Order: sequence, then structure tokens, then C-alpha cells
Amino acid sequence: MTDQPVATYIVSVFEKPHWRTVLTTKDRAKALAMAKKIGDKVRVEEITPKAKRR
Repeated sequence: MTDQPVATYIVSVFEKPHWRTVLTTKDRAKALAMAKKIGDKVRVEEITPKAKRR
């Protein structure tokens, strides 16, 4: 039984002087829609954990 790691998407917005996380989700479409709705100074990061070796 091999479990594949699932990507997590983080939507952040820049508010001087730091980035603030707005949304954390496993759904890419939802993350991109939220970023588009916010507009400027937004980034979407994809984090995928590495598979564990046995």
C-alpha cells in the first residue's frame, strides 16, 4: 500500500512589510480562484511533501 503525497496550495497576499496567508487548501482550482478574486500582490504556493522511504 503506497500512499502518494497530496499537494497543498497556500494563497498569500502581500501586506507591507509581510506576506499574510489567506487560504490553505488541497484544491488547486479553489486556490487559483481565490487568488484571481483578490487581484494584485498575490501568490499561490504548492507544497508537496516527499514520500517516506521504508
